[in-house]
Amino acid sequence: MRPTFALFALIMALYQNVVPQSPSAMAELWTRGHITNKLPSDVRHRDLLEYLEKLRLAGLKVEQVGLSQLQREIYQIEWGNGPLKVFLWSQMHGDEPTATSALVDLFAILQSNRESEWAGKISSSLTLRAVPMLNPDGADLYQRRNISGIDINRDARSLTTPEARLLKKLRDEWQPAIGFNLHNQNSLTTVGNTSKQAAISFLVVFGDEKKTLTPGHERNKKLVAAMYSALNEFIPGHIGRYSDEWTPTAFGDNFSAWGTPVILIETGELHGKSEMFLVKMNFIAILTALKVLADGMENNLDPAVYDTIPPNSSGRLFNFIFRNAALIERSKPQNLIYGDLALVTERRRAGFVRSTVIRRIGDLTNFFALEDYDASGFFITTRYQPLATGSFGELLFYRRDRKINWSSRDLEAEFPPDAVFSLGRWTKGEGLLRKN
Repeated sequence: MRPTFALFALIMALYQNVVPQSPSAMAELWTRGHITNKLPSDVRHRDLLEYLEKLRLAGLKVEQVGLSQLQREIYQIEWGNGPLKVFLWSQMHGDEPTATSALVDLFAILQSNRESEWAGKISSSLTLRAVPMLNPDGADLYQRRNISGIDINRDARSLTTPEARLLKKLRDEWQPAIGFNLHNQNSLTTVGNTSKQAAISFLVVFGDEKKTLTPGHERNKKLVAAMYSALNEFIPGHIGRYSDEWTPTAFGDNFSAWGTPVILIETGELHGKSEMFLVKMNFIAILTALKVLADGMENNLDPAVYDTIPPNSSGRLFNFIFRNAALIERSKPQNLIYGDLALVTERRRAGFVRSTVIRRIGDLTNFFALEDYDASGFFITTRYQPLATGSFGELLFYRRDRKINWSSRDLEAEFPPDAVFSLGRWTKGEGLLRKN
């Protein structure tokens, strides 16, 4: 039995040391070791407290560092004892939750692998501090702003909110060398002028309007180059570069101006993939950057790669498009419109029903959709509200060869539709319309 046990111990030691050497190995590390068990958009403050208690029990330093306006506790996690200080924060916008779960998993996995060579190298080279869920009041309401309706990320100068004052205090007292500002972006953001969702977007945040390049920003470009390369193994074509307009009231811009050059990571969505998949992408990106720093490999990376990342774009992608339909406004059936209809899905928690809204009507030839349907054989009318932009996307579909009395008081009962599209899904007639 001894040789077998010794061989097993050797394999496990090698596994621990080899695991994070490639992006695919990092993905496996997250799959085996993550402790988050709820979809990020369903995580409330109480859920974060449960996660943090698990980190405490694992031996991590977790301390309360402040209070929100409604007196919810705000915490900071610390790991490592190296000279390079790295500061990360998430969910300053309450409805942007993905990275909160990623940070919890990052610290859990670092701690559970602390005896391995690779984690030991990070620990001896870096000290990490992270504030997950800076805006717990907004997180519990699933809204962008804090309870007073103030955007914390536009409060870096006025410091009118307790959350903003806390964030600045933590930076000023510790003086970290690198900051990671972690957000979510609109799910319909695209990579360049393509139809591909920007699942992850990066930005090296400058500290002035002139975009003065400092050694810290040059290093951050190299780190983004490494993260971009790592994520390309999983989401090629779905990585963008966030817009770099100077925003004088934003924390990222001011952190960089105050001496902590910031990397912004914006998580979007990826059609057909779960929220947890994007948690894993965040984990891989951040762990890649930490390993590069710990190994001193940033000097081997080309900062010019950063500038080749396609910029984000918006306005040309919808959740759903129904093309070439005969559009009927029931109060004015004589005003028949032949054209396309585009719907968008509202941002909600995963556990809530997501409603859809009509965003555009007309010729949408130059626009894209995550789900694109040929409605050329159908009349489309709305279930409740007028067929107009801003109305709910509750749609009834009738074959064009049918005779319909559009002024019927109970249209659906008297003239049962061939298909019904409600709350972003087919409740009747799924598969009847051909997908483009």
